[in-house]
Formats: sequence, C-alpha cells, structure tokens
Amino acid sequence: MIRRVFLLVMILCFACGLVPARADFRLCNNTSGRVSVAIAYTDGRAWLSEGWWNLRASACETLLRGPLAAQYYYVYAMDERGGEWKGKSFMCTRDREFRIEGREDCFARGFDRTGFFEIDTGRDARNWTVQLTDPAAAAAQ
Repeated sequence: MIRRVFLLVMILCFACGLVPARADFRLCNNTSGRVSVAIAYTDGRAWLSEGWWNLRASACETLLRGPLAAQYYYVYAMDERGGEWKGKSFMCTRDREFRIEGREDCFARGFDRTGFFEIDTGRDARNWTVQLTDPAAAAAQ
C-alpha cells in the first residue's frame, strides 16, 4: 500500500512539474576523434582535479552531477593525434585515473602540472555544457 502511494505521489509530482530540474556539468566531444578530459574546480574548501573521461567522437558525458557549486571550472583535454585544449590555470594531474586534492606542489607530490582552460559559468548557472570542437575546423570558420 505504501509503495502504491509513493508511486502515485511521484507520478503526480512529475506530471505537475514538481520534480527538480536536472543540473550537471557536461562536456560534448564535437571532434572527429576520441578525447580524454580532466576537470578541476573548488568545492569551497580545497581545489580538486579529476580525470580521465574518454569520450568518443560526437559523444557527451556528465563530468559532475548536481547543481553547480562554483562559478569557475577548469578543463584540460587531449585527443589521439596530439591536439590539446589547454590554458594557463595549472592543476595537478597524472597519466592514469585520478582525483587529486590541491593544486600546489604538483611535482613534489608526484603528479604532473597541467594547464587547464577556464570556464566562467556565470553567477547563477545551475548547469553547463562545454563543447569541444576540432581546432582546425574552428580556425577555418
């Protein structure tokens, strides 16, 4: 009986639009090849960098689930042909899967130091999608 009531309440909430909107940080690979992606952000206490997500061509992936907690996020990506999407904000990374707290003393802690590009999501954004495109295609336009 309780299960039926719960199911009925969920159906009514969904029908009335009371189910919370989904809010995530996503990245789409709009290139012609596979890319590997890392992300960095602050959780309010410390800097975190995480990787690697491997996205096939024309695929999207949710990197962080839930409402955005910060205005600025940082991304680094590389493709199979040696192309990179990078910037001047340095974070700690490593060759295999990682979740690293802090962005200082990367080498001394046994990590690589990698330049990420900054994404300003705005003050009130609840979700965001980054679109990676082929650098050659962007230059041609």
